[in-house]
Amino acid sequence: MTSIPSFPLNHGSAIPALGLGVYQAREGPEVESAVRTALDCGYRLVDTAAFYGNERGVGRAIRQSGLDRAEVFVTSKVWNRDQGYASTLRAFSDSLARLDLGYLDLYLVHWPVKGKFRATWRALEEIYRSGRARAIGVSNFKEHHLNDLLAEATVTPALNQVELHPRLQQFALREFCTARGIVVQAWRPILQGQVNGIPELQAIGERYGKSGVQVTLRWMLQSGISTIPKSTNPARIAHNADVLDFALSEAELRAIAALDKGRRVGPDPDFIDF
Repeated sequence: MTSIPSFPLNHGSAIPALGLGVYQAREGPEVESAVRTALDCGYRLVDTAAFYGNERGVGRAIRQSGLDRAEVFVTSKVWNRDQGYASTLRAFSDSLARLDLGYLDLYLVHWPVKGKFRATWRALEEIYRSGRARAIGVSNFKEHHLNDLLAEATVTPALNQVELHPRLQQFALREFCTARGIVVQAWRPILQGQVNGIPELQAIGERYGKSGVQVTLRWMLQSGISTIPKSTNPARIAHNADVLDFALSEAELRAIAALDKGRRVGPDPDFIDF
């Protein structure tokens, strides 16, 4: 199998372009099986979070995989109620203990909690300097959140993980991040499989013998967007990784860009109450 490519991070490491998301994967056998399947299929990125409640299972599956720790890129996130300087330091230590992997490859601020995310970021900078996280970043940050953060930050975020899919392509945010060396990563990239029902993606897929899901993931890889489709189904996990044997044309990339409707499925980061 061709190896999944990686994107360089501004902190010196590199993140796989395609990984496994484990949101809503139950702690225990379900998440452990999903991670093992993904690693067997060539994935080398697993994205979890304290809020997901499955860090222990993720860590256990990676430790039992037989792979060297350095071969697997692991991301986790500080949850909203734990934000703030001292509480973030404690939350990170708790996540690290649950994962039991020695260090994190990437630690993120999960949402831009008003009045707290700047103090949270100072804690992440300390964690980064300690070496316990090889890179730090944010999730669900809009341009104005990033501007507020960068006004005081001494370390630029390595990555911004946001809702991004063919119906919400975030052109301005992507341009903003690219100009500052911040990798953009997509959550809910395939709209829980709904992209298979978009006629334009179906038509492109028919040319290559691929599904709308695979066309979407390939579009992201070619657009410099890291992506973490979530699944616990072994066949779908393998299907999502089967995107390395074809390339979309410039005309096809433009056709996909035209699918944007600015349609957000998840919460708007400006209006979070959780």
